[in-house]
Amino acid sequence: MSATPPAAGRPRDPDVDRRIARAALDVFGDAGWAGFAMEVVARRAGVGKASLYLRWSTKEALLTDALTAGLPKISDVDTGTVHGDLVELATQMLDLYAGPTSRAALRLSLEAGTISGVAEHYAAMGTAQILAARAIVRRGIGRGELPAGTSVTLLLDTLAGGAMMHALSTPPQLREALAQDSAAHARRLVDFLLRAVTAPTAAGA
Repeated sequence: MSATPPAAGRPRDPDVDRRIARAALDVFGDAGWAGFAMEVVARRAGVGKASLYLRWSTKEALLTDALTAGLPKISDVDTGTVHGDLVELATQMLDLYAGPTSRAALRLSLEAGTISGVAEHYAAMGTAQILAARAIVRRGIGRGELPAGTSVTLLLDTLAGGAMMHALSTPPQLREALAQDSAAHARRLVDFLLRAVTAPTAAGA
């Protein structure tokens, strides 16, 4: 569900839109869907509730737009090597689960299926991750950097699971440092993963 078309007259203020989107993600991350209400978001953003209803007709539309605008995107990036591609993918995942909107991302993984309109957004995120990993693996195999039988599913599960679990297990006081240096941990994770994927099997050694 998309945002309600703006009424004629004074143009919308992008700064207000950003504040509302961030407030919506914070409220969703803190309280989940059960505690997500237009008046709570308005209070957190420092605007009147009428300002929200001028932009969005329902709280489902507000949250969907906030997620679209505010959550880091997971997408395919072709760096020229499978190592570089996977590092970029892992960095995006760490930014999603360790960055300032991490609570909203985790709530989304738990509750998306029960929220009309938002479920489609979450499904699209999952599809984007799968397509990105599939493209990376396909290029890696084509370049001879990965074995021909490399499993896209296992590679993605390992990479995404490693990134998410590291973000979740990082103490709150260290979360900001991880978010600022996510690429370094992504590189360590990918180094470990590629050693396992490309190591010769016992039969072939």
